[in-house]
Amino acid sequence: MTISSPTELATQTVCIAAPLLPGTTSLDREEMLSCANGERRAEHTASRRRHGITREAVWIQPTPGGDVAVVLIEAADLSSALLGIATSQEPFDVWFREHLNVVHGMDLSQGMTLPETVLDYRALPLPFVRR
Repeated sequence: MTISSPTELATQTVCIAAPLLPGTTSLDREEMLSCANGERRAEHTASRRRHGITREAVWIQPTPGGDVAVVLIEAADLSSALLGIATSQEPFDVWFREHLNVVHGMDLSQGMTLPETVLDYRALPLPFVRR
């Protein structure tokens, strides 16, 4: 196996499907865009660095049962990162928890069950063969 960075082996990844409450898709999209490249960008970046999150991506997936936010998070220690977001009193983190409650009905202070991994395929680099 080839390691491209010192933290590659230590990275933990989770993907969460969080149903959006009816009528909240536009609000979620607007707020996530403000975190990505708008007025909340600096606070979002500081929060994720503070909690050790190295990657976060959000997609909105339409389904017959309603829209779902698909959230990918990577960190060296996912448990610590998620606990930090759930308990931090930093203003951005408090706002973020309130946002999750409004658009998903999720209360992070009550904890959450992470999804079960049932398939995790990763292509390995082909070995170099000298001729």
